[in-house]
Amino acid sequence: MQLTRSSRSTHPKPRRARRIRLPRSRSIWAVWAAAAGWLAINALVLAVTGDRLPFNWPSITGRTTTERLVDANIALAEVLLLMALVWLLTRHRRRPDVAARAPERAQALRETLLLLAYGAAGLALGYVLARSLGWHPFGFHLAGTLYGTHEHVAAAEAVTWAVYNLVVYALIPLMYFRRRYTSEQLCLRSSGRTADAVLITVVLLVESAVQFLVLRPDILDLAGRQLLLGLPLAFVLYLAGAVLPAMVFIYAILLPRILRLTGSTAATVVLGGLAYAAFHLWDAWTLLGSADEALLSAAFVILTYFAPGMMKSVLTLRTGNAWVHVWAYHALAPHTLADTRHVVHIFRI
Repeated sequence: MQLTRSSRSTHPKPRRARRIRLPRSRSIWAVWAAAAGWLAINALVLAVTGDRLPFNWPSITGRTTTERLVDANIALAEVLLLMALVWLLTRHRRRPDVAARAPERAQALRETLLLLAYGAAGLALGYVLARSLGWHPFGFHLAGTLYGTHEHVAAAEAVTWAVYNLVVYALIPLMYFRRRYTSEQLCLRSSGRTADAVLITVVLLVESAVQFLVLRPDILDLAGRQLLLGLPLAFVLYLAGAVLPAMVFIYAILLPRILRLTGSTAATVVLGGLAYAAFHLWDAWTLLGSADEALLSAAFVILTYFAPGMMKSVLTLRTGNAWVHVWAYHALAPHTLADTRHVVHIFRI
């Protein structure tokens, strides 16, 4: 039977379902969650502490709680500007598919959980080993880095810290994953050396300018002999103990798997920042004697390291090369610039 126009009109065509862009949705939620978390940490610090923080920070003695929060927020603003600069410099580059370098989701999840468990075990062993020797617990920063310490760090402690971190977080994971994945899959090979070199040079110059003009590192106060011996020693020590462990463990291996699991660049950047902060849990200035001290320590670990960890993630994801952040934003500036005087003091140069 032929349907009349009126009968056909009673059966309208089903409306097409609106397409949901899940990766974009995840990215928006990740950005808002990070912003809310950052504001919550600021509020928590103001609520828990008074005018002075309980930490022993010789390099910034006398700073009030509010001043320290202002410093942390200015540092975050600088990192966000650097991220914008990286985006400008890489906007015409072909974006590497970093997620495709990780295995399928089930395997990526297993390897991510394995890495996190291994990393936690490395931190626990570093705590026990260092304390048994009468030293500061081993994390991604040598005791006295950034905030200073009133206690002298022995040369043996510094060397053992560097060797431990290099072996536990760089050599062993690299040996395990290199047997299963190529250098490209581990983000250890450049897909555009000239573009990477330009990016490294620009970011390094900008960050070095910030170090000299704003933070004013006391490297300028060192004598000629101290600079001649201290600069290469600081470079090698921190390259082994901080830079290569972070590069291999977090940015070469863990980050592509996080991206595979989240499907969101923004979420991966945020989680990369949190992962980087987590490996500084045993910084020499952190206090765990009470719940308030532990809470404040965790808050300032995030306030200090979350933004630099995000910056390293952005550099890796935009280039597909984990080496870029090593030279642009880690080994030379800030570590060699900021920590040479500390190394000169440790080795009594």
